[in-house]
Amino acid sequence: MKKLLNRFSRVADSSHYSQLSSDARPRRTATFLSLKLGRSTNGVPAGHLPVYVGQEMQRYIVSTTLLGSPIFVQLLNKVAEEYGYQLEGVLHIPCNFRDFETLLTAATRDGVITPEIENILNNL
Repeated sequence: MKKLLNRFSRVADSSHYSQLSSDARPRRTATFLSLKLGRSTNGVPAGHLPVYVGQEMQRYIVSTTLLGSPIFVQLLNKVAEEYGYQLEGVLHIPCNFRDFETLLTAATRDGVITPEIENILNNL
């Protein structure tokens, strides 16, 4: 897990993100420690991590404080099973964006793994 977190911190500081561009603007206000963005020329704020979710490749900027949440630990373990630890570029999470938003909200709120959260994590 430490390897994965170290890799994420290096990815968050990577210069690969300057290649992302679009005229999209934030589509929703952040109700949690994450800001859901369309593709943007904005940089990634310090203490945050860019994440692409689902086949739609929806881009989220997630606070690194959430990485220690039990929900995110399980989610990142699932991602590691799918893609391995030698990830290049931005983290891609293979679930639909609605499920990801549910996980993100729960991780921000209290981090408790409810049956609903467990079901989402098991179906990734």
